[in-house]
Amino acid sequence: MIQFQISKWAAWAPGLHEQSSWLAYLAAPHTPAGDENPTLSEMPSMLRRRVGRLGKMALQVAYWASEEITPCPVIFASRYGDMAQSVDQLSQLALSHAVSPTAFSMSVHNAISALFSIARKDTGSYTAIAAGQETTEAAFTEALALLADGAASVLLVFYEEPLPQPHPIFADTPEFPHAFACQLVKAEQGISLCSKSCGQNQTNDDLPGSIAALRFLLSDQPEYQHTVGTRTWVWQRHV
Repeated sequence: MIQFQISKWAAWAPGLHEQSSWLAYLAAPHTPAGDENPTLSEMPSMLRRRVGRLGKMALQVAYWASEEITPCPVIFASRYGDMAQSVDQLSQLALSHAVSPTAFSMSVHNAISALFSIARKDTGSYTAIAAGQETTEAAFTEALALLADGAASVLLVFYEEPLPQPHPIFADTPEFPHAFACQLVKAEQGISLCSKSCGQNQTNDDLPGSIAALRFLLSDQPEYQHTVGTRTWVWQRHV
């Protein structure tokens, strides 16, 4: 079984920018307030102004957690992606208005990862993942597969925000926008991830799945379980 450790990480949400503020939040969860955007000063302005808030969040943590010297495979994961862009374009079409080609290009699920690749002039492996309530686990499973295939490290970026109207009535949605990125490396004594059939439909998270997983990754807890339908994902720390 492949195990990993996190060599570098970053996270961003309104009011939560520093590692210290995130660790304090994870110890005593609350709903952050604010409507700010990341500065994303690392990206050239010509590219930066094409990106909405969700994209800026994802790209900001990607820059903070990436290794500039040694390129590695990159995974961008989001259950819904930039749904606000899509809703805005559909609204424009409903009014028989023209849709901006640039706006459309930034609404597809792999747009943010592609922009990161262009900005860094990186022609390596990039993957965009969406897997419903199991998006976090699917992204880490893909990262573990890349490590097993010989990658020295993998950069994983997760990002999400509340769904715009009218979509919140159809699916669960995060309470606040957030993004985090982790640099994963293979380890003999690290964290493993597997799934098992649980035979029942239950939930045991007091936080959104992505943030609950991040809390486990940054803690010394021996195990975290996330149940979706009849499948339970088991995160274990081996010491």
